Amino acid sequence: MATHEPPQTPVNRQPLVEVRDLHFAFGSRPVLKGLNLSIPRGRVVAVLGMSGCGKTTLLRHIGGQLTPDSGYVKVDGQVVHELDDTGLLALRRKMGMMFQLGGLFSDLTVFDNVAFPMREHTDLPERMIRDLVLMKLHAVGLRGAHGLMTGELSGGMARRVALARTIALDPMLIMYDEPFAGLDPISLNVIANLIRRLNDALGVTSIVVTYDVSESIKVADYAYFISEGVIVAEGARGDILASPSDFVNQFVHARPDGPVRFHYPAPPMERELGLATR
Repeated sequence: MATHEPPQTPVNRQPLVEVRDLHFAFGSRPVLKGLNLSIPRGRVVAVLGMSGCGKTTLLRHIGGQLTPDSGYVKVDGQVVHELDDTGLLALRRKMGMMFQLGGLFSDLTVFDNVAFPMREHTDLPERMIRDLVLMKLHAVGLRGAHGLMTGELSGGMARRVALARTIALDPMLIMYDEPFAGLDPISLNVIANLIRRLNDALGVTSIVVTYDVSESIKVADYAYFISEGVIVAEGARGDILASPSDFVNQFVHARPDGPVRFHYPAPPMERELGLATR
């Protein structure tokens, strides 16, 4: 499968997702501290950062599972936290979510996993659901695996089934939470290219939340870097690779020390060991 090279253009389309001055804390621990970003329609946008920096928390605000302390998230022109239950459910039906490690139902077959959202949220007849499920599985190369149980799948196959389930209802927005975690190089490349190809073929908008720089930069039109609850850098692929930001350089080149310190703050070793300095 050939790697798709996305055009290196700035974010200049009408945004599908707008995040403005977003603040959120878990109790006394602030996570997002005034986050601002825009996700244009029809593009693949990567959101990168260290584990625990707030990437998944951002996705939960977009999906309406969390309510901001201040600021807002707007999706398709609607402020998410202002929607009532009916409005939020209607908006969520336009979203697809690929969870970390896939999140498949272990007691269902591949076919029934992909059919689940169709049966749950539509009144389509089973014959039509059958055809749609096989089409979705064909798009990820697994039509022949529809009768397998999830325990019979490799990690890469399971992730592709999860992707087929994510696109089951033809969403306008697909969110990927760490889609590359735990995959071998071949499976990782397959998933990355599927994200790009499906985004372009279906005309959807994709948000890829990850810490995998190399794969996300290959498929994304634009990237944001989060550190300490705010956006510290953004740009198209070429801009990111040439960024003067110390944090971006450390992150992109996997350096052990920089703005993100190797040593957690601690008193001097001599004091800890009770050694007198002379």
